Amino acid sequence: MAGKRVIIKDDRVPAVLRRHPWVLSSSVMMVESGVGHGDVVDVVTKDGQFLARGIYNKKSRIRVRLYTWDENELLDRDFWRARIVRAVELREQLGYLDPEGACRLVFSEGDALSGLIVDRYGPYLVFQPTAFGLAERLSTFTEIFKEILGPKGILVRKDPAASAAEGFELPEGVLFGEVPEVVTIVEHGIRHRVDLRKGQKTGFYLDQRENRLAAARYLAGRRILDLYCYTGGFSLTAAIRGQARSIEAVDSSDRALQLAREVSSDHGIANIVFLEAEVFPLLEKYVAEGRKFEGVILDPPRFASRRGQIAQALRAYHFVNRLAVSLLEPGGILVSCSCSGRVSRAEFMQVLFGVAEKTGRTIQVLEQRGAAPDHPVNVFCPETDYLKCFICRVI
Repeated sequence: MAGKRVIIKDDRVPAVLRRHPWVLSSSVMMVESGVGHGDVVDVVTKDGQFLARGIYNKKSRIRVRLYTWDENELLDRDFWRARIVRAVELREQLGYLDPEGACRLVFSEGDALSGLIVDRYGPYLVFQPTAFGLAERLSTFTEIFKEILGPKGILVRKDPAASAAEGFELPEGVLFGEVPEVVTIVEHGIRHRVDLRKGQKTGFYLDQRENRLAAARYLAGRRILDLYCYTGGFSLTAAIRGQARSIEAVDSSDRALQLAREVSSDHGIANIVFLEAEVFPLLEKYVAEGRKFEGVILDPPRFASRRGQIAQALRAYHFVNRLAVSLLEPGGILVSCSCSGRVSRAEFMQVLFGVAEKTGRTIQVLEQRGAAPDHPVNVFCPETDYLKCFICRVI
């Protein structure tokens, strides 16, 4: 079943056979004539041996995204439908298809669909393609999801960094049906409001679902500072499910805080104060004032999106965690997160080591957590293990 071919360098053949789904431009020996941007291609050895099949992108550092290692599998509608059905079945098994709930239905490489994110918010779906080849197939995915789930509406959101890296433009908007600007979802009994059109990511940090509940157990009865709180996911869960004594929740987005205040009001919560501020100067101010808390939550935005930013990101993580530890009373709980996939768990642990060394405090790691199970880690693609959530006791 010969097709258009991309020939791989000899020393990169093992990486393809290990089923990592990316073929980088530096791994390509030759692209045969006739291969066009967005074409389905066979990745082969210089001797013509079939290795894998994927989609070619002449503009991206990821030159080919791989989807199958079976020469008899075509990347046709039936193929995409089978992959999507398999992904949706996992969420059903997890109990994440509650009609009022939310979850990630497709997690890119985690579901062997490199370059496609699909999130469900009640009866609405949000597509976020991060690869040119799959952005070009959104009409196919729309029809497949209409068949499988029958959503009321499907919205497409752009990831600016990904679309720039992949070299494609993507108009945002409704692909099918009607999608409101703000929807209400239920998570752990809390009715969160989600801004689907302008909120971060696709509107909500679905990957922290189980971590919010875990953190709430440790923060019960405590005075808490929640930094980078966004729409209050950790704070609201700590207040309602963890019975925290008091919470000061901080974010720089007035829009996100307004949604958090509305949810807090809906649930009759009186012990959360939402504060609009930049975290770094606020932390320095609180340390100078000698403020103390019994729990601090740190869930900052991604500090490193490229390999060249890792050193800078590690310094930022050290700085914010050191100040957070300085605000904790002995026996306090630190919930420290990193969504920077470029920063490994070992490097993040080393950050905490440096913080303990610098502050003279003992940090006991009680739990090392990752993303919720609707963000499965593909063992062939270590990059899918991107989220770190360390729950610590600081003495």
